[in-house]
Amino acid sequence: MTTIPIEDAPGLDLQTLVVQLPRSLGQLPSPAWLTALLRADAPAPVSPPDGLRDAVRDLLRGHGYRPTGRGKPSSEYLASAATDGRLGTINAVVDVGNAASLHSGLPISVVDLDRARAPFAVRRPPQGATYVFNRGGQEIDVGGLLCLCDAEGPCANAVKDAQRTKTDEATRRVMALVWAPRRDDGHAARTAQWLSESFTGLGAEVSR
Repeated sequence: MTTIPIEDAPGLDLQTLVVQLPRSLGQLPSPAWLTALLRADAPAPVSPPDGLRDAVRDLLRGHGYRPTGRGKPSSEYLASAATDGRLGTINAVVDVGNAASLHSGLPISVVDLDRARAPFAVRRPPQGATYVFNRGGQEIDVGGLLCLCDAEGPCANAVKDAQRTKTDEATRRVMALVWAPRRDDGHAARTAQWLSESFTGLGAEVSR
């Protein structure tokens, strides 16, 4: 995969992994070490540095988008759900992303590369752009929000990913994206490294 172009986002330090699973996702249950990481108090090699929450929100703010309420970064939702004991296992790939996001404080997207269509780019869709983000058909307004876009339009961002490119039991290849504000502390790279090691722990092949 070639480098993903990023438009109008100088503050974004996007970390991208391409993951080839050893078998279909439906045949790859989450191991105990992974589900244990979905607890808020689980030991982890990364933790949010001071000021990260506001920096993530600032990254998404502007161009008409406000990262509050239901539009807040997914990492904030995960932290709340884990604290309340509501964060459970979904599938091995999503669990890896959720664990890394929970403990790093950075939003993480996971896209099925066989359901998405190249070419890819990161850009801000125009006002009024929407997509369905769950099986119930609910939509999110992504106008002005930094999104991964494929040939069919926006499909993932730091808030909610599109239903059309989410993983399912047949998934074999995914792209994971760490939506990080640009900082000089190396937090984004460390998070991506842990994410890579976790995928490798599932027996997957990972490229950066």
